[in-house]
Amino acid sequence: MRRETWQQRLQQAASAHLRGGSAGAAPPRVHLIGIGGAGLSAIAHVLLEQGIGVSGSDRQESERTRRLAAAGARIFGRQEAAGEFAGLPAREQPDVVLISSAVDEANQERQAAQRLGIPIVKRDSFLPPFLAGREVIAVSGTHGKSTTTAMIVQTLHASGCDAGYIIGADLPGYGNAHAGTSRVFVIEADEYDRMFHGLTPAVAVVTNVEWDHPDCYLSPASFSEAFRQFVAQVRGGGCVISCGDDAGAEALRQECAAGVGPAWLTYGLNDGCDVRAVGAAAGAQGGFAATVEQEGSSIGRLELQAPGVHNLRNALAALTVARRCGVPAAQVLASLQEYAGIGRRFELKGTRKGVTVIDDYAHHPTEVAATLAAARARFGDRRIWAVFQPHTFSRTHALLHSFARSFDDADAALVTDVYAARESGDRAASAAEVTAASVHPSIRHSGDVENTSALLHAEVVAGDVVLTLGAGTSHRIGELLLERLAADG
Repeated sequence: MRRETWQQRLQQAASAHLRGGSAGAAPPRVHLIGIGGAGLSAIAHVLLEQGIGVSGSDRQESERTRRLAAAGARIFGRQEAAGEFAGLPAREQPDVVLISSAVDEANQERQAAQRLGIPIVKRDSFLPPFLAGREVIAVSGTHGKSTTTAMIVQTLHASGCDAGYIIGADLPGYGNAHAGTSRVFVIEADEYDRMFHGLTPAVAVVTNVEWDHPDCYLSPASFSEAFRQFVAQVRGGGCVISCGDDAGAEALRQECAAGVGPAWLTYGLNDGCDVRAVGAAAGAQGGFAATVEQEGSSIGRLELQAPGVHNLRNALAALTVARRCGVPAAQVLASLQEYAGIGRRFELKGTRKGVTVIDDYAHHPTEVAATLAAARARFGDRRIWAVFQPHTFSRTHALLHSFARSFDDADAALVTDVYAARESGDRAASAAEVTAASVHPSIRHSGDVENTSALLHAEVVAGDVVLTLGAGTSHRIGELLLERLAADG
């Protein structure tokens, strides 16, 4: 009798969940190496909700691993294998091992799985059976994926649709993942390591296409080609929704939209966009407000709490998706007005001694500039500190000269040592290159997280706004600053 594959068992468990049944007598067991990361922790949460056995390991305990353990996952603190795979009895060995992009062939746990003949896959291979039977809404783009995904999720749930989802950050009241009982599943389609090539979406969103991840894509051309492959995977009868204001997304549309293929809609502020924000101006809630038109006819007024013109575009994308899912325009606009943001996206960390500290995940030159422009629009003439932690040596070097004008909206800029992530190099020297490339009149290299926080503590005054920017540990700088200011008494 033929034994079912892990893919078949995973699909059966997912189907049973949608039918309201159990995962079956023998649901698969999945082990995730790097389970504390944003991508894998979200997948683990969905698996647990579907009744699938989950175990995993990470280098260190975190809030994510603690939440997974509380939900029923078996978490191992160190990535190593001895005797038994990851400390598991033979009868509990996993059917498949899902690894993060950071897990290389030297990883002992991965080697143990190989010796035992356990299949080892990355997200692009895991996603097809994981999402089988779902109507996938995939949100791609160099910038704005997490925010746009979160806006769509909040809007669909407000309409009564219990969509499943995976978001690259925590949405208050929702977390970062949910299996859902609807066939609709909204996922942040990460281009890193070509994860999004594992998706066959019914709706694909492209917020922008601007070269990033030079360790994965050696040139802008290879980056654009990856997006061409992604949109080519949209299912028959599906739709691509892209930003008409972005040069990269427009080039993609012009190349791919001709001839037979999915329907294609554009959104943005420019003339010619199918869904357009008209008369954009600062709104009463701290973000931008505008009238929304579709094909020249007004469909209502959009007003946001989330600051920045870039978030107005993200909201237009969410609006277009939700309306395609059948949610009335008035209901979508009301939900977007309530959207208050996600973790590490212009997140208010606190105010002490009149100093306001905000944290943002921005780590690409365009993202840094957009976040600082949003801060300037919100805080006016207050002194703004940009505290930037470069993320990876490959990105820092490839985009070095693009950082030249990223800090223009800040009054003072500090550049910390590089956050190396999966790479190695001289952290301080690479950071110093960023300051040397910048044209900002008041930019300095500030050292590590501790030294940068101490420098800020010595120089900030009441009324200052401190923005910590980066995808690594930059959030700790603002947290330490707030602790120091509180300790001043």
